[in-house]
Amino acid sequence: MSSTHNHPTRILIAPNAFKHGIDATGAALAIQKGLQNSTLDCTCQTFPIGDGGDGTCELIIQHLGGQRATADVHDALGRPIDASYGLIDDGKTAVIEMANASGLRLIKKSELNPLIASSYGAGELIRSALDQGVNKIIFGIGGSATVDGGTGILEALGIRFLGDNHQPLSGLPEALNHLTTIDLSGLDPRIHSCELVVLCDVDNLLLGPAGAAAVFGPQKGATEQSLPILEAALSRFAQTSFQLTGIDMTQLIHGGAAGGVSSGLYTFLGAKLVSGIDYFLEITGFDEALQNSDVVITGEGSIDEQTLQGKGPYGVAHRAKEHGLPVIGLAGKIPVETNTALGKYFDALLAIGNEPASLETALRATAQNLTRTGEAIGNLLAMTLLHA
Repeated sequence: MSSTHNHPTRILIAPNAFKHGIDATGAALAIQKGLQNSTLDCTCQTFPIGDGGDGTCELIIQHLGGQRATADVHDALGRPIDASYGLIDDGKTAVIEMANASGLRLIKKSELNPLIASSYGAGELIRSALDQGVNKIIFGIGGSATVDGGTGILEALGIRFLGDNHQPLSGLPEALNHLTTIDLSGLDPRIHSCELVVLCDVDNLLLGPAGAAAVFGPQKGATEQSLPILEAALSRFAQTSFQLTGIDMTQLIHGGAAGGVSSGLYTFLGAKLVSGIDYFLEITGFDEALQNSDVVITGEGSIDEQTLQGKGPYGVAHRAKEHGLPVIGLAGKIPVETNTALGKYFDALLAIGNEPASLETALRATAQNLTRTGEAIGNLLAMTLLHA
């Protein structure tokens, strides 16, 4: 830690959401509260982060002081809802959270059915943003209820998916199994002069055992019976798209993100697929915050080897290490063995649990556990500084 004797220890608190426990902002405030209760002489800056998962766009809008816009759209099952998105850069850039229209959180668990769930509503949000005259869209795709390869979004923007006799297919994505051709003639021309950036938080491919259906289908209600149907539908979509565009979406890194939305948007709308956390930290000026810090605290529900594949805490730790800063990682769950790969980025990994408890009980106690752990970290740092 740099010359801490001359000034209070400057702590940058940059957690991701703790899934099903607390959102990123709540997590940052809970950790800050603990540090402020401790004996450490410190100043805290909270910098909640998102890596493309649900809530990321909300944070971008907050960090950049964006305006809100609303639109009448449809949820993943086609029911009318109100949804909002953000406008930044003097209204030139829209920040759209796919989950605000096509999200899991908008649908009862018992209603989930990825064979018919559509991303159409998210496409309506894009259309609304184009009506506002934006020339750039930042699109966060976490938390969607769909495995439709983005076909719903593309439909909302005028693309038609045709079966036999050139009839439009209804009931996508299941009906993609009957896809014979894709009609691009009605695509909204405004999309061509709009930069579309898709924030991805996983690098899975579209098809196969680590693909959109296999990995994300079950979270969205897919059953053993429906998984092969979804896989076949996405495969048919990829083949037909390849014949039409020459782009092989099955080879795209990030192509399986959010049920394959990234694949459809890359292939037909020329979207840029980016690592959600890198883009987030870049656009929100995270490096500037690092320059005024002595210690960085990050975290999310679980930190393990997978974290190093582009999850939020890894993005934070990676940048902190470029600035030579110590990093403390907090999580509900950490590996029991010391992990060398994680050790390169996290100087300390702490599990926040306070007792053996059911997952449900532990999730409910996330805020208190973060505060208590924050206080313990503060007291430990104060002790270390006494002997420094």
